[in-house]
Amino acid sequence: MAGDPSGFLAFFCGKAQDGGIRRFALSSFLPSQKPFKFIAMSNNSASMPRLLAVANQKGGVGKTTTAINLSTALCAVGKKVLLIDLDPQGNATTGLGVKRSEIQKSIYDVLFDEAEVTEVAVPTKVRGLSVVPSSIHLAGAEIELVTEQYREYRLRNAIRKPLPYDYVIVDCPPSLNLLTLNAFVGVESLIVPLQCEFYALEGLSHLTKTIRRVRKSLNPDLDIQGIVLTMVDRRNNLSAQVAEDVRKFFGDKVYQTHIPRNVRLSEAPSYGLPAIIYDMKSPGAQAYIQLAKEVIGREREIFEQQRVA
Repeated sequence: MAGDPSGFLAFFCGKAQDGGIRRFALSSFLPSQKPFKFIAMSNNSASMPRLLAVANQKGGVGKTTTAINLSTALCAVGKKVLLIDLDPQGNATTGLGVKRSEIQKSIYDVLFDEAEVTEVAVPTKVRGLSVVPSSIHLAGAEIELVTEQYREYRLRNAIRKPLPYDYVIVDCPPSLNLLTLNAFVGVESLIVPLQCEFYALEGLSHLTKTIRRVRKSLNPDLDIQGIVLTMVDRRNNLSAQVAEDVRKFFGDKVYQTHIPRNVRLSEAPSYGLPAIIYDMKSPGAQAYIQLAKEVIGREREIFEQQRVA
């Protein structure tokens, strides 16, 4: 296995060998934080989590890689995170080391049988991170949802409630279908991975139109928290041109951090580990650490704006 994940993995699994490892963990990269004032239940065991989705209808742009590594980075600063794998391909599930043969319930049961996400969630190797797995049954969900009542609100009803997590992050499928629509209706903000190529720009225009329609009729609070440029190759003039165009059009919505092309990001899923644990010192892992810093900073800004309003 690349790097030396044993010490860093031990941090997440509660087996750190000494305080030095803990001090060197992701908290050293992230700002000190004011606690969010969530609405808590009387037993203090659950609160209203922040709801985010990682979405882009174009495949191969790094959605699942972003969802897994961002979730891991948030756990490293003490947050409890639930990652929902809404993609029938189930890459987020296997990328976190969950074997398909061991899955008893999945997000399918949440959408169609009203199972609680807390009952379906499976703990991962990352301390504080659980995943609601996908399954092969989700492949037919698009057809089944067509005839269901309140079909757009199935996921919303499952996650818009007090839960024992600080964040719920949804990994969306690479298409604008009813599953993706469920995510858009259920969450509060979107994180959009964008590959630095021409066709990705076309896909982004379709995505923004869909978001406007969802705001108009189904979820008026939906917003793009940020756009993250992925698979950036500084040697490629096209990457630089696309990045410039996106920043010119979307302004501050584009994160300053970009994710470079990096072989460690591709290798990590085969070991069932996030890249941040597989090889923390790799450029890809370091980029996701910095992205987490920006995401948390924006979350604080959103909280302050809501408090003032």
